[in-house]
Amino acid sequence: MKFTLSWLKDHLDTAKTLSELTAGLTALGLEVEGVDDPAAKFAPFKVAHVVSAEKHPDADRLRVCKVDTGHEVIQVVCGAPNARTGMKAVFAPDGSYIPGTDTVLKKGVIRGQASNGMLVSEKEMGLSDNHDGIIEVASDVAIGTPFAQLFGLDDPVIEIKLTPNRADCAGVRGIARDLAAGGHGTLKPLKTEPVKGTFKSPIGVDLKLPGDAASACSLFLGRYIKGVKNGPSPDWLQKKLKSVGLRPISVLVDITNLMTIDLNRPLHVFDADKVKGNIQVRLAKNGETLAALNDKSYTLTENMTAVCDSTGVLGLGGIIGGVSTGCTDETVNVFLEAAYFDPLRTARTGRALQIESDARYRFERGIDPQFTHDGIEIATRLILDLCGGEASDVVQAGTGPAWQRTIAFRPERTKTLGGADVPVSEQEKILGSLGFKVEAKGSKWTVIPPSWRGDVEGEADIVEEITRVFGFDNIPAVSVLADGVTHAAETARGHATRRARAALAARGMKECVTWSFMHHDHAALFGANDEQGAAALRLSNPISADWDQMRPTALPNLLSAAQRNADRGFGGAALFEVGPAFAGVKPDQQKNMAFGIRHVTAGHRHWAVANNARHVDVWDAKADALAVLETFGVGASSVQLTREAPDWYHPGRSGVLRQGPNVVAQFGELHPGVLTALKIDGPAVGFEVFLDAIPAAKKKGTAKGALVLSALQPVKRDFAFIVDVAVEADALVKTIKLVDRALITAVDVFDVYMGKGMDPGKKSVALSVTLQPVEKTLTDVEIEGVAKKIVETVVAKTGASLRG
Repeated sequence: MKFTLSWLKDHLDTAKTLSELTAGLTALGLEVEGVDDPAAKFAPFKVAHVVSAEKHPDADRLRVCKVDTGHEVIQVVCGAPNARTGMKAVFAPDGSYIPGTDTVLKKGVIRGQASNGMLVSEKEMGLSDNHDGIIEVASDVAIGTPFAQLFGLDDPVIEIKLTPNRADCAGVRGIARDLAAGGHGTLKPLKTEPVKGTFKSPIGVDLKLPGDAASACSLFLGRYIKGVKNGPSPDWLQKKLKSVGLRPISVLVDITNLMTIDLNRPLHVFDADKVKGNIQVRLAKNGETLAALNDKSYTLTENMTAVCDSTGVLGLGGIIGGVSTGCTDETVNVFLEAAYFDPLRTARTGRALQIESDARYRFERGIDPQFTHDGIEIATRLILDLCGGEASDVVQAGTGPAWQRTIAFRPERTKTLGGADVPVSEQEKILGSLGFKVEAKGSKWTVIPPSWRGDVEGEADIVEEITRVFGFDNIPAVSVLADGVTHAAETARGHATRRARAALAARGMKECVTWSFMHHDHAALFGANDEQGAAALRLSNPISADWDQMRPTALPNLLSAAQRNADRGFGGAALFEVGPAFAGVKPDQQKNMAFGIRHVTAGHRHWAVANNARHVDVWDAKADALAVLETFGVGASSVQLTREAPDWYHPGRSGVLRQGPNVVAQFGELHPGVLTALKIDGPAVGFEVFLDAIPAAKKKGTAKGALVLSALQPVKRDFAFIVDVAVEADALVKTIKLVDRALITAVDVFDVYMGKGMDPGKKSVALSVTLQPVEKTLTDVEIEGVAKKIVETVVAKTGASLRG
């Protein structure tokens, strides 16, 4: 949002300096992105008096001038034909930057005569292409007058970064209102006296928006003005528009642009003689077209708001008008439109057609619905003053949206929620200065936001308003250290996030921070269906059509990042992210998770290591998931491995890690169909760890003792069991460990065989069992006793038989 200092002062009576106002804007939450002050650029250039201008002794076309700058008399050699004794001109001292020639002025000697500056032309100052002579200044202008002041170039242009919620500040008056509330001046009254119509409008308005479509345009005001004279705008209007980068077109169009920037009230003017019948507002029909004022043609769909007459579409409501009824220099009768169009429908239409306009920018954020009546009256007065003519009565269709909201507010929440100790009387004063209506009854207030603040919906929003006007800098600093504790306070979620990040970074993975959104088609690949609340997670106003749904997992985002790296020659990505996943709209359906993927290859080619650049596989993903769990004290021995991984993983090459019924992680190769849909060159593996599901570590009364290693030799015995194919090897491992928890320290599967020599439906699983004595060396009898018990237990619990 751009505006000039003088434009701001049209609405704000203030004695503050430019720097004070820009600091005030930032303090109020209207961050100043830049200030372009042309006066600073032209500061060296001032009006000077040419005391004498004598012919150069060695050059017929040059003159040696004595120039009085107000501080001293300087000699300047000048070649301008109009340089003469007694005139006043614009002087540039040594060291000045000359914008028209992109040079820095230096002292010199010209044909033997010293020249210590320059008398400049319009071309050299960038005012025009005229360089036939130097700039002549009126004789009554004082010596030393700044060039910028003389030519009206001393008006700084301020640009603020407007957040989407502050639609009220998309107009200069809204910005002035905020500054006035912040104590930086007084808001000037706005003249909104209605213009009395002298005849009935020959053009009527019909809202043909039944049912749910009624909100597309809830209020439409129109006024017929006859006998106008269109043409170039007056200088003051052209200067305003040019200052913010708008090109003046004609006085009628420029008035609508002025209303948009100045008062945040987009309008449209039709050439009334080109309108056939009444104005109708309806939903467009599929296939209807519009030749728009931006010289482009658009094909419309049935969900778009169209402003029409009996011949067809004249414009898109809240976005852009059409060529067929545009105003020209020959226009003599106009129909002025002031309407309120639905923000969401406007945003969707503009995004679908890729139309960027000042009107769309404001309507999709939500303009002041109550100002529609004042807006058409102010615009009418401007047209009558600048174009002449005679105005009709106002035609109205609809009543506008229901904007009034009543919010229960407790003044003490300003301190408990915002951290600012603002006196109750000051809170009421701040809200009043912002246009809020307050009914204060003890500790419970009723607050009604003004019509221009559609973003204020609850108590927290009111706290924010009070706090920002009171001043964020006035909120006392509070240490994050707990009383008597020397380390920073940390939430349980923050602690889990930090530990997970450290564990994955230690495995050589690179951390990513991706969007919390994705395309709904991608979300559907990862289990986001309507039964699980996917429809509720669809964004009504996404920042991009490709990111229109909250993510159920970060895996697609990480896979896309890996593919982008591979496309640029950086393959073998190993990426992770710790952040939220969304399964529904309820508070407990936002999960804190650790995600990770490995793409195509694991390791890097190197001459000293054989077979190190291999394809990633399910075991890489399992190791990553276990690494996260182990940092929370959940080891591989305390989780159960099952097969029922979600559909986006490869069946048979994936798994789930559980603690009883509680799923703590899932991992595996990504399904080839999913990779194809995402346009990912496989293979790729991934994992998802549910950080919120990991049980908290048990607190013990005493510190853990030092690690004690047995000095006795461990004993290993191998077993081979024949089991049904459906029996998982993990079942054998867990069964053997239960035989003697103290003595059996490790069980490892080293061979699985199915094929020749095995009965159909059977497989052989070979395991190595480690016995670690602690008190004494095991005898053969004791070892055989343990081995016999292992066999008996496995046979009894799994139906296995010992392989001969």
